[in-house]
Amino acid sequence: MPFQIIGDSCTDLTKEQKELGEYKLVPLTLEIGTDVFVDDENFNQSLFIEKMKAYPESPKSACPAPEAYRELFKEAEDTYVVTLSSQLSGSYNSAEVARQMYLEQEKRNIAVIDSRSASVGQTLIAMKIKELAEEGLPFEKVVEEVCRFREGQSTMFVLEDLENLRKNGRLSNIKAFVANVLNIKPVMGATPEGTIVQLDQARGMKKALIKMAEIVSEKAVHPEKRILGVAHCNNYERAVFIRDEIMKRVKFKDSIIVDTAGVSTLYANDGGIIISF
Repeated sequence: MPFQIIGDSCTDLTKEQKELGEYKLVPLTLEIGTDVFVDDENFNQSLFIEKMKAYPESPKSACPAPEAYRELFKEAEDTYVVTLSSQLSGSYNSAEVARQMYLEQEKRNIAVIDSRSASVGQTLIAMKIKELAEEGLPFEKVVEEVCRFREGQSTMFVLEDLENLRKNGRLSNIKAFVANVLNIKPVMGATPEGTIVQLDQARGMKKALIKMAEIVSEKAVHPEKRILGVAHCNNYERAVFIRDEIMKRVKFKDSIIVDTAGVSTLYANDGGIIISF
């Protein structure tokens, strides 16, 4: 195999991408109290959401061990790994440790790329790698170009439920309470470093999604060369709504819609929407 693309399980894929097996995913492990969920093809989203709603504390995630990545490196001459933002998870560090361990024993081309994003943001980076590698670009050039692509990428999200942000310490109890009582929905985004920042807010989910679409129309640069990615947690109709609202304002080259797997479900919670472009 000339090249392979590996993602951690926060890389949310379309049904077609899963069926074609274009990308290999290394699962994280999720914990809700004593319940343990492996974020793989057997992940039960509805049960996970039900458990999250009933659990008073924050769900936890555990990144893959370096060996989980290392086992896959031997399968191709060129390997590209895309991970969840290193500011949100230890997955990047685990993959980097695996890379260093492997290269001590065998010479291969292995790049570990911090997405500085999550969910469908990782997916778009993986898709860009595939595009570049299939064009026949050398390994170093693929890495250079995909890092340039990442620098121009934006990721945003709007959540129906702020409880997980509160439980994870990213929102104060008072702010979460007021937001819930007044039905305030923050529009959040990723910083260039991969941390989370509030961009705006609106009262009600529909208005917040429209606000996000307006922000996209202001931020998008050369959208005709980019794909819009939309991830939803258990609400396909909402994903279609925000895709259409954005595409009315901005002419992206194409769009994809994905459902969230385990890690993204933990972050987005039931009804959450994540976009990247």
